[in-house]
Amino acid sequence: QVQLVESGGGLVQAGGSLRLSCAASGRTFSGYYMGWFRQAPGKEREFVAAISWSGGSTYYADSEKGRFTISRDNAKSTVYLQMNSLKPEDTAVYYCAAKFGPSRVSDTTRYNYWGQGTQVTVST
Repeated sequence: QVQLVESGGGLVQAGGSLRLSCAASGRTFSGYYMGWFRQAPGKEREFVAAISWSGGSTYYADSEKGRFTISRDNAKSTVYLQMNSLKPEDTAVYYCAAKFGPSRVSDTTRYNYWGQGTQVTVST
């Protein structure tokens, strides 16, 4: 069992930046692939980014490549999502999630644990 708590969301103007954090507790953090997802009102939850156990491999949705960066600090049991050049269409609740293995990192059904989410709102 692992518990995930996101933080760092808020209101930002278009073009601005935010860094989300997800702190994990419970089982060994380094044993999980970690992912970030988001869900806008009326839309399905969608993949944003994922990172491997050691941080050596990262994965991004096409729309986030070059703007978002996922990283992790296993000593702090925390995964981060640095978001730059934010757009109004990035407005959503952002969730972090944990899974055991490397397969299908963009598939929500493959993740075993989820945080409660943090709201990100990008104004024009």
